[in-house]
Amino acid sequence: MKSLFTIHAGEYLVGAFLEQQFKRANVWIPLRDTGVDLLVSDRRNRRTVSLQVKFSKDFLVTHMAPVFQKQLRACGWWTINREKLAQSLADYWVFVLQGFASRSTDFVVIARRELLDRLGAIHRARTIIQTYIWVTDAKNCWETRGLVRADHLQIAQGEYKNPSRDLTRWLNNWEPIARLNR
Repeated sequence: MKSLFTIHAGEYLVGAFLEQQFKRANVWIPLRDTGVDLLVSDRRNRRTVSLQVKFSKDFLVTHMAPVFQKQLRACGWWTINREKLAQSLADYWVFVLQGFASRSTDFVVIARRELLDRLGAIHRARTIIQTYIWVTDAKNCWETRGLVRADHLQIAQGEYKNPSRDLTRWLNNWEPIARLNR
C-alpha cells in the first residue's frame, strides 16, 4: 500500500459537518480514488451512504455585479463529465458552496441519478457540462448556467420559476444521512 493522504477542502467541510451534526454516524475516507470521496455508515457499520464531493470557490464576490451581492449567498461553478457521472459509484453527489461575503457554507445533496436527469434536461446531450449553482439569502437554490440576465435578476429577487432548474429541495438536505441511524 502506497501511503498518500490528502483530502480537498470540500471533503473536509462535508466530513466535519457530518461529524458535528450526526454524532452516531461514522465518516470514512477511502485509501484510493474509487469515485467515492466519503463513505458514511451508521453507528454499527451496517448501513452506508457513499458521497462524491465537489467544491467550488465562491464566484459571487469576484464575478457578479453589485446588484446580486445582497440577495445571493454563494455562486459556484463546476465542470462535470456526463459519462463519469453516469458511471459514478456514489449514491449522492454533494456540491459545497462556501459563501465568502456571507460567511456561509451550503451543501446540495442530490442522488446521482436525479443529478444526471436534471443536468440532461437542462444541458441536453453535452458530454462536458458546465454547471453554475447559486444559493440565495432566502435559501433557494438554482442551476443558472445558460440563463439570461433577466432570469438572474428574478432569481436574486425570489421571483424566478423553473422546476427543472430548482435545486432547493436538495439544499442542505441531509436526510440520506439522518436515515442511517433510525
